[in-house]
Amino acid sequence: MRRRLYYMLPDVKAARTELDELLLARIEERHIRFLAKEGTLPDDCPGCSFLVKTDLIHGAQLGVIIGGVVGLLAGIFLVMFPPEGLTMRTAAILLVAMGGAVFGGWASGMNAAAIPNKKLEQYADRIEQGQVLMMVDVPVRRMKEIEEMIAKRHPDFKFGGEDPPMLAFP
Repeated sequence: MRRRLYYMLPDVKAARTELDELLLARIEERHIRFLAKEGTLPDDCPGCSFLVKTDLIHGAQLGVIIGGVVGLLAGIFLVMFPPEGLTMRTAAILLVAMGGAVFGGWASGMNAAAIPNKKLEQYADRIEQGQVLMMVDVPVRRMKEIEEMIAKRHPDFKFGGEDPPMLAFP
């Protein structure tokens, strides 16, 4: 399991330095992301993907849950009151529930793709001023070690918080 740590860095030069230090501390580059003002981040610094910048994942998850519940209820209704001339079986409940979950996830995900990530909104003002947000996904067992390393080498970096443990990453 990994936990995402957020740090506000003063500028792009500090982001590049911190990237090198994290790589030396054996944090893989795929677990490090930077968010800066558009066009300021160099090509060799890993930027945020579309999935991190938007609420797509959260929206799709919510859509799957709501769509699955609505599909389940619709499937039960269909089996209890089938259209005239048709006999519905119990498998229809499962199929309609799965169809509802797929459609709900797709529709909600498409809507959420246009919404900025709520967790990153609190950093937007500082990013516009030229600061850089660094997100590092570290193993839970190494979390204290990485936090202490960053605090020791760069006491001016502001710790922005952490997310709860995650099992998988986009």
